[in-house]
Amino acid sequence: MSTGTPMAHYAAARRVGDFVFMSGVVAVDPATRRAVASYEDIPTKALGSLRKLGYVTGQMSVDVFEAPIVAQSWFVLDRIRHLAREHGGEMADVVKLVQYFRQLPHYAHYNRVRGIFFPDEAPVSTVVEVSRFLPGDEVLVEVEATMYLPR
Repeated sequence: MSTGTPMAHYAAARRVGDFVFMSGVVAVDPATRRAVASYEDIPTKALGSLRKLGYVTGQMSVDVFEAPIVAQSWFVLDRIRHLAREHGGEMADVVKLVQYFRQLPHYAHYNRVRGIFFPDEAPVSTVVEVSRFLPGDEVLVEVEATMYLPR
């Protein structure tokens, strides 16, 4: 299964002219169909860059609160990176993000993680707080992206 394959009947992304529109991505592992909930749910290669941001402390009293949103943020942005590459682009080609949060204070953690994926220039951004997501209450963030790829 492709990392960008949706778990329902809709396109993960669609190219229209010079633009690629990506459906909202949530942090649900397609292999297990469970929401990402901890640092153990993301690849070990991601942990080094998250440590540099002050996350993955190894202190249960800290990680238990930060890990769900930090790990979900990394997972969602990594899936967007995979979708971008599947369509011939890179994260630098992403021009707009719409970010939905269950709890608006989670944006601060997400924003720091987003800097890993957009080190030079962040895309245009919209942030919205919502009451819930599919597939369940453990999902904390959803991100949709628009990429510009001139032919």
